[in-house]
Amino acid sequence: MEARRPTWEVDAEIERLYRRNRRLADEVKKVIWKYADRVRRVKGDGFKVKIMNFCGTHEWTTVHYGIRSLLPDNVELVAGPGCPVCVTPSFIVEHAIRLSLEGVRVYTFGDSFKLPAVRPVKGVRNLAEAKTAGGDVQVVYSFLDALKDVANTRRESVFLAIGFETTAPGYALPLAERLIPRELSILSALRLTPPAARYAIAEADRRGLTPIKGIVAPGHVSAITGAKPWDELSRELKIPTVVSGFEPIDLLISIAEILRMILRGEVGVKVEYRRVVSWEGNREALKAIYRVFEKTDAAWRGIGFIEESGLELRDSYRGFDGFDRYGLEKPDRESWVMDNLKGCRCAEVVLGLVKPTDCKFFLKGCSPSKPLGPCMVSSEGTCSIWARFGGYLDLKNL
Repeated sequence: MEARRPTWEVDAEIERLYRRNRRLADEVKKVIWKYADRVRRVKGDGFKVKIMNFCGTHEWTTVHYGIRSLLPDNVELVAGPGCPVCVTPSFIVEHAIRLSLEGVRVYTFGDSFKLPAVRPVKGVRNLAEAKTAGGDVQVVYSFLDALKDVANTRRESVFLAIGFETTAPGYALPLAERLIPRELSILSALRLTPPAARYAIAEADRRGLTPIKGIVAPGHVSAITGAKPWDELSRELKIPTVVSGFEPIDLLISIAEILRMILRGEVGVKVEYRRVVSWEGNREALKAIYRVFEKTDAAWRGIGFIEESGLELRDSYRGFDGFDRYGLEKPDRESWVMDNLKGCRCAEVVLGLVKPTDCKFFLKGCSPSKPLGPCMVSSEGTCSIWARFGGYLDLKNL
């Protein structure tokens, strides 16, 4: 039997092939320009190919490696709603702050530690401030870290469960196996990606903006869900989709493939990230997710409710639901109040409707060190990425 290659060796080869392969990058760029020119000749000079980078990590790759500066003028990449911290509703953050100040230990990932609430709780706007004010807040790397800590301390605790399909198995598997200490519950802010993509694309149409012509779908989400949900969405919307890896050459190949599909009138999904993503996804992870959670209409920050876009615990697991345990209110469609800070355009940035530089607060009172809106907090937030890596510069004109 062939020995399994060490992880570092595989990582180094991926980096050599997909990040540092200048020759391949140049070849793919030529293909993109060739296809874009054909699109121009077939569709006309005014036809723009607008592609949604659904995932925040893809936006990071785009900005960090200057991908936009490599594209012809008739190809545009816009950000999508693929940043879980950016879309977590304010009311969940407010509940977490309040619980921490009342002596309940709140576990959170580092990305959401500074996620601001729209309505301060006793003058506190985020969990970092709550900790400073004496609240019980612990930053952890994983749900497993929280499980271990609660098993030792036996303190009343909640986990601020932020994430997409990628992180859902991390909660679902221990819940399904009943490995959760009775003192621990979760505040589910889990969200599902294809419904959000559908909403963002429809919103651009409703506003009369240039329609989205293709989707770069998230590779890590698709490692769990498989490519199938994106194929269904693509055929429903009649636009091509490519599930992409996160290295710069992955992204360039995916853009070229979308252009090729447009030229041929193809819809459906292609999987560029075949080294990780299959058609069916991770069946065991999906089985655990839907054993523990069920789909629900869910609120997205600054956006409102999106149909069947959230995960909440099934009745048989409600004993671990922090909303139920502490009697916390969850707004419905009728009682929902939009939770954007006045003047902040994060929701529109998340939906790919405007650029971060269209917001009056961008680097003028809102920065990664002092974020006002959620898009400036997370490493996957579009405003944070543009602020840190200069995505607002038009490199082609330098």
